[in-house]
Amino acid sequence: MSKAMFKRVLLKISGEALMGAGEYGIEPATVNRIAKDVKDAVDLGVEVCLVIGGGNIFRGVSGAAVGMDRAAADYMGMLATVINSLAVQNALEKQGLTTRVLSAIPMATVCEPYIRRRAMHHMEKGRVVIFAAGTGNPFFTTDTAAALRASEMGCDALLKGTKVDGVYTADPAKFPSAKKLDSLTYLEVLAKDLGVMDAAAISLARENNIPIIVFSIKRPGAFAELMLGRGECTIVREAKKEVQNG
Repeated sequence: MSKAMFKRVLLKISGEALMGAGEYGIEPATVNRIAKDVKDAVDLGVEVCLVIGGGNIFRGVSGAAVGMDRAAADYMGMLATVINSLAVQNALEKQGLTTRVLSAIPMATVCEPYIRRRAMHHMEKGRVVIFAAGTGNPFFTTDTAAALRASEMGCDALLKGTKVDGVYTADPAKFPSAKKLDSLTYLEVLAKDLGVMDAAAISLARENNIPIIVFSIKRPGAFAELMLGRGECTIVREAKKEVQNG
């Protein structure tokens, strides 16, 4: 068996990634396929934790845009991430993985409260940990929550699963001539406003020297490939280096 490049990683998945071909909610087949991808990475010996967005159910920014109080809308979005986390937990357990959901907003009936030492203990025991409810505070995105938890857990990398296989100079769906960027620095992402993650998340990852790997969560097996140093992606890190795609 090939040796994984990382000991511990955080996988950030948008809520929209769980919709599959639908326009709303959760598509079980898509969730099961993502769970299989996570299991493949765990089978390589990688410790995996996840942060999942809630945009397939409710987006706080969208609610605020139509007149809702921003803080209230953001709390609703956090609750949506808990729903998604429970769905992914169920799929992971069907794959035979021991999984824990830890929520930044305590709700003891359905999951554990987020306590850093407890989360670390679960990961050291080989359990897959899902961090729900963002940071537990309004005005922060789940991207920022992902960078925060990756920093707290001492992760070797933060992987962001998207609809495309990396960062492009423009939206490849709208501009076929857009070029894929294999490597970027944190400052380039901020200066060019590339939208990889929000500025707070990028800054936090930079401060803690955690590389951000952007890849397509839609392609089966892509996550495990990256654990072995293969596959299509864009890497955001402190200094430009040659990226090997294989």
